[in-house]
Parts: sequence; C-alpha cells; structure tokens
Amino acid sequence: MVDAFTVMNALGLLAFAAAGALKGAEADLDLFGVVVLGVLTALGGGTLRDVLVGRVPAALRSTADVTVAFVGVALAVAFVVLSEDVRGHPALVVSDAVGLAAFAATGALVGVEAGLSPFGVVVLATLTGVGGGSLADLLLTRVPVVLREDFYATPAAVGGAGFWAATVGGATSEQALLGTAVAVFAVRMLAVRGDWRLPTLSAV
Repeated sequence: MVDAFTVMNALGLLAFAAAGALKGAEADLDLFGVVVLGVLTALGGGTLRDVLVGRVPAALRSTADVTVAFVGVALAVAFVVLSEDVRGHPALVVSDAVGLAAFAATGALVGVEAGLSPFGVVVLATLTGVGGGSLADLLLTRVPVVLREDFYATPAAVGGAGFWAATVGGATSEQALLGTAVAVFAVRMLAVRGDWRLPTLSAV
C-alpha cells in the first residue's frame, strides 16, 4: 500500500515540475532551459530537505522522483503547445500552489520524524516548499519570490507550525499531512486572489 508521504511527495514533484517548466516557457527559454527549470524546481526543495536531515537526497537514491519530475515537465510542455499564451495563466499559479502545499507538508513530516525542534520543523517545511522555486528564480536572474513582498513563504511556515501542533495534539501523521497541505494551498490561493503582500521597508 502506498503511504501518504509518497503520494504527497509525488504530487509536489509533479506540480512543481509543471510550474517550473511553465515559468521557463513564460521567460522564453528554449526547450532545454524549460526542462532544466522544471526539474530543478521539482527536486530542489526535497534535496535541501534531505541534506538538512543528514540523508542522501531521494533524487539520488531512486529514479522515481526524477521520473515524476519529467512527467510534470512533459505535461507543462504539452500545455504550452496547446495553449495560445502561458503568461499569467491560472495553471501556473495553481500548480505552484499545489507544489508549495505538498512540499511544505512533506517537509514538516520529515522534520517531525527526524526529531527536530518546533523551529526546525517550521524551517524544514518552509525550505522544502520554497527551495526549488527559489533556485529557479536565481537561474532566471531575478530576486526569489520568497524574498519579495509576495505572500509566498508565509503559508509554508504557518503550515509547518500547524503540522507540529497537530502531531503534538494527537493527530496521526496522515491527518496532519493532509490538513497541512489543504491549509497551505487554501491560504496561498486566498493570498493570490486577495493580492496579499507583506509590507516592505519603503511602505513602513
């Protein structure tokens, strides 16, 4: 039987690979650049997660993660071919939010299982959620969205704290995983819809 972590991790890989590839297409990269950006976005956060808890990254231990990432890229490429314009398309926003939610949840789970402190769990959830996208932004020579005013990393951090609180309160790992993913996705989509932004120093 496939466990909840495997399902959530695969969902995150698929969504982030598609989101990264769509960002590459939006930036007018060639096909190779689109593939690189999609795979990096998918695998970056999980690699950071695994390194921080002292284990070999999953992408290097099995071909499964890489295969799922390539499937996500292929779906994004097919979408670009069939769509007239990918710039600002809702598919990019939704796939990115799904990836953020899934990876924030899996990062929190790994943190709890590794015996990290509450702060450590929040850090791992956040880095897993935003790591791949941040690396992709750097390749696109722009300031990572997590460092700008966009309300992006906050849902992942809140989700990590919520996951820890849920497990302390007696929730099972599966319940906390699903609840965290749903909460992070909902907050992120509300932030996009409401144009929520953290204040900058110039606005203080």
